Amino acid sequence: MIQEQLPVIILCGGKGTRMGDQTVPKPLVEIGGRPILWHVMKIYAAQGITDFILALGYGGGAIKRYFLEYDWLSRDFTLELGNGSPAYHTPNDAAGWRITFAETGLETMTGARIRKAACYVTTPRFFATYADGVADVDLRALLTFHRQQGRLATMTGAYAFSRFGIVEHNGMGKVMGFQEKPLETRTINGGFFVFEREMLPYLDGDDDVILEQTPLHLLAKDGQLSLYEHRGFWRSMDTFKEAQELNTLWEQGSPWKIW
Repeated sequence: MIQEQLPVIILCGGKGTRMGDQTVPKPLVEIGGRPILWHVMKIYAAQGITDFILALGYGGGAIKRYFLEYDWLSRDFTLELGNGSPAYHTPNDAAGWRITFAETGLETMTGARIRKAACYVTTPRFFATYADGVADVDLRALLTFHRQQGRLATMTGAYAFSRFGIVEHNGMGKVMGFQEKPLETRTINGGFFVFEREMLPYLDGDDDVILEQTPLHLLAKDGQLSLYEHRGFWRSMDTFKEAQELNTLWEQGSPWKIW
């Protein structure tokens, strides 16, 4: 468990245009009967991080409503009409979570969302991540690595599966075999960041500041960005097909479930 009590900013404001014709915002798309946002929060809560700042935008009202109604949606209760509040019979599996709902704008980009949501951060450093990526990442090891590196920002590097199958050949026209969507050998941005407050000036600007572009590039140029390699399970959910794949993985054992 992580001893240092840090908040985590979760980017929840994108429109999820590649998800197809969804009736709910992407963070509320269900995996195993619960929103993927809930899964991301459980990964942090299982390791002692229960102070959440949700950077809201598109569909923010639906996300607020989900948590405002969380008790009666997820617990057994008896209701005596006209006589006060429900009497709950089962525990709240998110008890102790502190959730700040920060409206960061409908069209705001990722870097500007973090800058706006960071007004609720009172600690010298904080976590940040996306609402659509799950992993069995060791957050204590990530935080320890960040401190040891002594830089302003640490990004978790993950290894994703190729979107396409690979044809193996001998270079002379003969097919030797196939690999069905192999694991890539190069790291990608897997989210699960740790930031020092001193990095926030890198996010200065208008609502069009994209974290993954100028801010991270400048941090790297200034020698202030570290990469923590995560070689365990990692998946993101950008499309409806990937949501289906995550649901299948949940049924088969949910490799990101560390709680």
